[in-house]
Amino acid sequence: MTPELTAILVNYNAGSDLRVALQSIADDVGGGAWEAVVIDNASSDGSARIAEEFAPTARVIRNGSNVGFATAVNQGIAASSAAYILIMNPDCRLERGATAGLRRELDQRPRCAIAGPRILNPDGSIQGSARGDPDMLTGLFGRTALLRRLLPASALARRNVVSPDALREGASGVEVDWLSGACMLARRTALAEVGGFDPRYFMYWEDADLCRRLRARGYRVRYVPGSTAIHRVGHSSRTARAPSIRAFHASAYLYYATHVAPRTWSPRRALARALLSARCWWTLNRTEP
Repeated sequence: MTPELTAILVNYNAGSDLRVALQSIADDVGGGAWEAVVIDNASSDGSARIAEEFAPTARVIRNGSNVGFATAVNQGIAASSAAYILIMNPDCRLERGATAGLRRELDQRPRCAIAGPRILNPDGSIQGSARGDPDMLTGLFGRTALLRRLLPASALARRNVVSPDALREGASGVEVDWLSGACMLARRTALAEVGGFDPRYFMYWEDADLCRRLRARGYRVRYVPGSTAIHRVGHSSRTARAPSIRAFHASAYLYYATHVAPRTWSPRRALARALLSARCWWTLNRTEP
């Protein structure tokens, strides 16, 4: 049976979370035709073997080194053929009905390229996965920024992270600038049109870049709060804290230089590089709680 949906999970030392993620997809899809492609980025914890428990529905592509998230997802896309592609982190799990709601959003709107669920933290709080295009102030008012926590009702905070009031459970889908790559359902034809993820992004910000390039082609990105996923943030990145921090800031600069300050000698580029370098140094050297 030809699969209607391909789930792509990039695994790096995800441990038993990978089993929970795959089982949640199996439970949600039920008897539907689907497949899973697990791209293992040279894990050292043996977690890639978990995918074998779901064979033949799931298969593993093992990389000899960690090639990053964007490149690995593109590998999964190339190795599959379903019209719908579920991109999901292994530390994420679906609630029942999630994929049906996301697929319905794509089916009803031919120019919708990506639909994303309401993503919750394990404690039930909203994670803030629907966002406005990043700019220079995102570092101050982004999802985890201090000023957003202090001034959650400010216009800048509400622009960078879409207000929970607009994303309540049961509400109809809403158009947004970009969605977290922790869990999204994409239309294969749209991804093919833009060449998938930009492999220059090792990890972080590749989802914002993808959504922006799709929107430039006239596609839409929609948040669907009636579908739900639970995401335990940063499990894999905690096993490699320093490289993850460096990758975050390198990708933030790449995004800014590509979309916000594209001119090579723009003074805004120099300012962004200086600020991001300082933030990276501070984050690397602070004492974790």
